Amino acid sequence: MLATVLASSAALLATPVTGLLGHRALRRAGNARLLTIDTPNGIDEQGFVRIGGIDQWISIRGEDRANPVVVEIHGGPGASHSIFAARTRSWERHFTIVRWDMRGAGKTFGRSGPQGQGELSFDRLYEDALDVTRHARRRLGVDRVVLVASSLGSVFGLRLARSHPELYSAYVGTDQNILDAGRDTSVHEALLARLRAAGRHKDAAAVEEMGRDPHRLTADQRAAYDKLTVASDPLTLDTLKRVVLGSLWFSPLHTLRELGQYFAGMKFSAQFTPALAAFDDRADGTRFELPFFVFQGDRDVITPAGRARAFFDEVEAPVKGFALIEDASHFASFRHPDRFLALMLTRVRPVVLADAGAGAA
Repeated sequence: MLATVLASSAALLATPVTGLLGHRALRRAGNARLLTIDTPNGIDEQGFVRIGGIDQWISIRGEDRANPVVVEIHGGPGASHSIFAARTRSWERHFTIVRWDMRGAGKTFGRSGPQGQGELSFDRLYEDALDVTRHARRRLGVDRVVLVASSLGSVFGLRLARSHPELYSAYVGTDQNILDAGRDTSVHEALLARLRAAGRHKDAAAVEEMGRDPHRLTADQRAAYDKLTVASDPLTLDTLKRVVLGSLWFSPLHTLRELGQYFAGMKFSAQFTPALAAFDDRADGTRFELPFFVFQGDRDVITPAGRARAFFDEVEAPVKGFALIEDASHFASFRHPDRFLALMLTRVRPVVLADAGAGAA
């Protein structure tokens, strides 16, 4: 869960100087041109839709409405994917991408502030995700969509895919989060090993004192733990700075005011995550009635590939596929968007199109 880490990094963007603002303006203008969609059958819609009783921001973009539709579920909590629009522009040549800022996140949070978000719980967000899926199906005239879920979003994704195969033509998890009610302590042990190897014995002692049970962590301990997890791994830290914060800073979709709202939304959204400590994905079931894919960063220290692979091996599905994205930690699909797209084109798109053809026949 990177919300607290990203929120604590807000100071990196909060005090820009004139030169940085000028550079930002040039880069944003270039990215805005990159995002132009002018194909005859293309679509570029961004705005607020009434979802779950509040206005929530949804973007629908693609060069050809005949392409398969992807609905994304972002992570965080509160870490909207709208900031990655320029990095993933190539995806829109082959898929119509539906991005949604959850209640408490990004532009949805900015629209009405903390008082206007309504109930913020896992169950409420889950129902919102179903409503967004149904909105996308109606707007684009399709029976089913590809569900792509990342990090915390994959906690929702597994449950959506398991319970609603009638809505989704395939499930794709990336930065796949596998919850097991705290039984697997490998992430904890790996963090201790990195801290000790770096000579950070005081930090290691603090992590040891927190213990291995996620149920026992206070909000402050969780924040400290997440910061140490990221800061102790150079690849994750580099990705956070260059890919995540860089994408936010140069996003043509976000004003300076919205940068602050982005971080405020993540801080606000963190309140519902403690309840997830008791979730158990295996207990919920490993049978899926739709094609099931996991594309994971090979060096992910937050949601390790080994844990995702172990769960994947237990999954029963009509079609399944697992692949590692090399030289990637968390945010693998955004650090290497072309590699992720190649996997979507070679593994997922053929299955989805074959299924659509069989249905039409």
